[in-house]
Amino acid sequence: MKHRKYSESTKRIITLFLGLSELVMQTLIYAWYWFKAYYPILSSNRISRDGYNFGAGIKFTLNGHIVVILIYALLLFFFSRTYGGMKIGYQKPLDVFLSQIFTILIVNVLSYMQLSLMRNWIVSPYPILKVLGLELLLSFVWTYIIDFLYKKFVQSPRELLLISGGDHPTDDIEKKFGSRPDRFHIKKRMNTSEGLDALKKECQSSEYGGVIVWDIPTQLRNDLVKYCYANSIRLYVMPKISDVLMKGSEQMHLFDTPVLLIREYSIKIEQRILKRLIDIVCSLILIVLSSPAMLITALLVHFYDNGPVLYKQVRCTKGQKEFYIMKFRSMRQDAEKDGVARLASKNDSRITPIGKFIRKVRLDELPQLFNILRGDMSFIGPRPERPEIIAQYLEEMPEFAFRTKVKAGLAGYAQVYGKYNTTPYDKLKLDLTYIENYSVWLDIKLMLLTLKILFTPDATEGIENNQITAMKK
Repeated sequence: MKHRKYSESTKRIITLFLGLSELVMQTLIYAWYWFKAYYPILSSNRISRDGYNFGAGIKFTLNGHIVVILIYALLLFFFSRTYGGMKIGYQKPLDVFLSQIFTILIVNVLSYMQLSLMRNWIVSPYPILKVLGLELLLSFVWTYIIDFLYKKFVQSPRELLLISGGDHPTDDIEKKFGSRPDRFHIKKRMNTSEGLDALKKECQSSEYGGVIVWDIPTQLRNDLVKYCYANSIRLYVMPKISDVLMKGSEQMHLFDTPVLLIREYSIKIEQRILKRLIDIVCSLILIVLSSPAMLITALLVHFYDNGPVLYKQVRCTKGQKEFYIMKFRSMRQDAEKDGVARLASKNDSRITPIGKFIRKVRLDELPQLFNILRGDMSFIGPRPERPEIIAQYLEEMPEFAFRTKVKAGLAGYAQVYGKYNTTPYDKLKLDLTYIENYSVWLDIKLMLLTLKILFTPDATEGIENNQITAMKK
């Protein structure tokens, strides 16, 4: 095991300091162009020959300048925290950089709108474009250099003990932790058949920086959780469905003992009204903005094989109510000529070249904006499944019906925090996490994060062939 120079608290402080340092440098870039380019325009009273007011005649004191720059810094901090742009060392450098791209784009667009409002007319976009370019360059260089230095001098892979139950395979969980070799390394594997005492003794070993508990009996898991907590041992627990429901419960103080209330339906009526209002307004705006992209996509799909542009398919929403979902066709016209419903697999030969592109950038999903406007779907919620696929899942996993307690969505928790090829069981847990922890702010956050996954390659991977029928109980 590599020697760890820093405690967990120290590493968190270092990560926070590095993230804030980048935000400070980005703010200084904006501040330079504020004083150099934009403030001279806003403070000018010069009138052109044709009577055009060159500036706004606004004069700022030192406090005024501080407020403008502080607003920019706070916007950077807010969106960077939302997208995960400050998690250097914890996320892959590409993920951090993508987060920074969206942060910088959104903040500079908002700042440009603010400057235009202050002038009462549009201001030149060139200075803000220079700010954008410099900040993107700084973000790219800073993210990759700091990630390299952090992993070399601060972080070493955490050695882990994996405890599994019975004859349950551990390939899936080992693959997940193995995808981050910079952070985790499973040093030893043990089975619950070796006995609780042997497991406790091994957990105490100084060789490990943490313990993974994977699919073991509930009572044994409770014993291990309490033992590791009592001995300050870091524990990674994969939650079961009941754990997700408990996490979303409401704590009540009716008696002299804590009571956890698990509601049969957690989204309140006022939340549903506001959610529907957001769906209507946002879908109308996006239909207008995306109409050129939809027109071009429709032409490409049609002229590739002279087939239909749209593909309508029966899907299920709240309460397993069926509706026709609309998508731009991405597969051959005879993709399901035998009438058998199949999920798209990795490297699926049925997907056309045009289809591969529009699926990769999610253009095929745009017609669903009309489904949202009609009320068939919401922007955020569990993805709607086909009735045949749901029937297959319910045979092996009856809890899959839980996700139909809310209206289906264009994107959701499982799409933001999972992948296209995430197992149905894990997708169910993610969807239930959303349902049991619902808030309007969570919807807004997921809508912002959905923009990021459009540029995340593994978010659009097809499922492996062995995942089509294999579902974890």
